[in-house]
Amino acid sequence: MSYARALRCRKCGREYPVQPLSLCDFCLSPLEVSYDYKAMAGVVSREKLAGGPLSMWRYRDLLSVEGEVVDIGTGFTPLVKADNLGRELGLDRLYIKNDCLNPTYSFKDRPVSVAVTKAREFGFDTIACASTGNLAASVAAHAAKANMKSYVFVPSNVEPGKLVGIAIYNPVLVTVDGSYDDVNRLCTRIVERYNWGFININLRPYYAEGSKTLGYEVAEQLGWRAPDCVVAPAASGLSFTRIWQGLDELSMLGLIEPVNTHMYLSQAAGSSPIVNAFQAGSLHVHPVAPDTIAKSIAIGNPADGYYALRVVRQSGGGACAVTDEELINGMKLLAQTEGIFTEAAGGVVVGALRKLAASGVIKKNELTVAFITGAGPRTQETVSDIVQPFTVQPCLESFEEVVGVRV
Repeated sequence: MSYARALRCRKCGREYPVQPLSLCDFCLSPLEVSYDYKAMAGVVSREKLAGGPLSMWRYRDLLSVEGEVVDIGTGFTPLVKADNLGRELGLDRLYIKNDCLNPTYSFKDRPVSVAVTKAREFGFDTIACASTGNLAASVAAHAAKANMKSYVFVPSNVEPGKLVGIAIYNPVLVTVDGSYDDVNRLCTRIVERYNWGFININLRPYYAEGSKTLGYEVAEQLGWRAPDCVVAPAASGLSFTRIWQGLDELSMLGLIEPVNTHMYLSQAAGSSPIVNAFQAGSLHVHPVAPDTIAKSIAIGNPADGYYALRVVRQSGGGACAVTDEELINGMKLLAQTEGIFTEAAGGVVVGALRKLAASGVIKKNELTVAFITGAGPRTQETVSDIVQPFTVQPCLESFEEVVGVRV
């Protein structure tokens, strides 16, 4: 059973039945799932969670689903002690949450698994999404598993590797001339006409819930404690807020001590409306026109920017932007120290982490978790300059002459 009891408006508090609905009729603010935490606390324990499957669905009691889940094996990804990167940055207790290792190679499998499960509960036979690439791949994969039809909409400038990673699951793939924000506006019109389950529109409250499992997992993998610092990327800002919520819920349920985690949000400088607002001392996010190679987080008008800023301020954290050059260096540094090949969004995280450590904002002995949310192979062109091979003839003499190695 689910302990979800209603949808609640994040602004005015009005409640609605659990249904495919994302905005409050009264104030047009986002809706989120409201739970009966008292009943949940009587059932959930560390022991019960630890006895669950080695996937995000060990936390099923904390999520909003009723029926059979649509699961392709998502979650419980490694939390890696990053000693090499930590030495480079001057951090003694640095961990990497490597969510590249989900089935479609990004954290999007977490929210999509929940949203597609709810779509099937609501009776939809078709699911759809607006995406910068990773979400589309995950929606198409889960649709294939659930034997549902899928339509996925992406900007026409999405990286070629991501298009292949989407099309392999055989969705109806639609490229749109314009930015992600243009794609999203189109999809908002489409959902008004077609009876489809749009993952990040009418199913958004449930989609949001899947990212909480990032917080749950990290706390469990740290021996049931919250980290001192979190550094995570932000596009719409939604997953950033849900990592915090996941930690907060565990504390509310008595599974970890009160949370004192400083949340640090990172964006690419060419698409950093949330960081801009933070640096201006404002909670009002002004849209921007994205101009960055970090396309997976290039959202100029972030729907949850305000709420992400609230998490930053409530947690005593911060927000940091990095240039494209800095994020490329971050991608290379992570690969060359920890053997993790991340996409550009991960380079943003490492670049921000480097700045925050160098400035002393994150202290040497603070237990810090950096979230790497997508894999690099789909965006290899970002770091293609790294390929500089030695060319030799097929003989030992040529090898030694060119490479300079001597026996």
